[in-house]
Amino acid sequence: MFRYATGIASALIVLTTVSAEARTRYGYETVDGHRIFFREAGDPANPTLVLLHGFPSSSHQYRELLDELSDSYYLIAPDYPGFGASDFPSAENYSYTFDNIADTIDTFLEQRGLDRYSLFIQDYGAPVGMRIATEHPDRVQTLIVQNGNVYEEGLNRETWAPIMALWEGGRNAEIEAQIAATVFSLEGLKWQYTHGTRDPETILPDNWLLDYQLINREGQHEMQLGLFYDYRNNVAKYPEWQAYLREHQPPALLVWAKNDAFFPEPGAEGFARDLEDVDYNTLDTGHFALEEDGELIAGKIRDFLTARDIR
Repeated sequence: MFRYATGIASALIVLTTVSAEARTRYGYETVDGHRIFFREAGDPANPTLVLLHGFPSSSHQYRELLDELSDSYYLIAPDYPGFGASDFPSAENYSYTFDNIADTIDTFLEQRGLDRYSLFIQDYGAPVGMRIATEHPDRVQTLIVQNGNVYEEGLNRETWAPIMALWEGGRNAEIEAQIAATVFSLEGLKWQYTHGTRDPETILPDNWLLDYQLINREGQHEMQLGLFYDYRNNVAKYPEWQAYLREHQPPALLVWAKNDAFFPEPGAEGFARDLEDVDYNTLDTGHFALEEDGELIAGKIRDFLTARDIR
């Protein structure tokens, strides 16, 4: 950017630039034959933040955070297979389960040479990230949790009721059609971004417009519904993940949106109960808190990591 300073006798033009390392960069890493898209920013010599996205989004949800923190940290945000700009292989060529997605992202991180990092987990990022953390507890320096749930009390049973009906009775075409008609509709996707926000008119429409285009590709509904059904296996792993927290005690920053319709605040209280070093923050916003409180969250992350001498 340019900054101008003028005086009586002369004009001084000062040019300030953003370093190439600080700018967000985009690329692909091939993992087991599938191209995984990622965004990265910052100097790889700095402390690493791995940003794991939620549903129905992608690394796009971290676009501003990469800009905010790239001066002091190295940030990398991959898209899961079938999400964002990553490959969307057929079900015959890729198993769309949380176990397999976590394996893919774990391999992605290893191929990128990342073996020490903080994990930012939100929504789907929690079951992906917690699988990685329990597999490699020595690699996780801290957890940054934004409505990334690992406690049964952190599930809003009212909004989860249609999906829970699948868990209890098995996959059902009629119920799945009802879910698809609402959750995958343009209005349904918009609701996920705007519900619970202080000022819905400030939320970028590109979010749900992009998600709508991606989620209505051929085969996407079946894949996404399969992940909804597989989510029951995440709940079954909650005790294992809670045991990891109690045993390994990773320092945790909680930036929890209290108006989240899917993961209410009792989920944050679970982390606070099991961990000794917790920076607990409740935000007056909705599910995708970065859309409304991105600058605030970036500041919290910077203060949290600095206070714990993460380097």
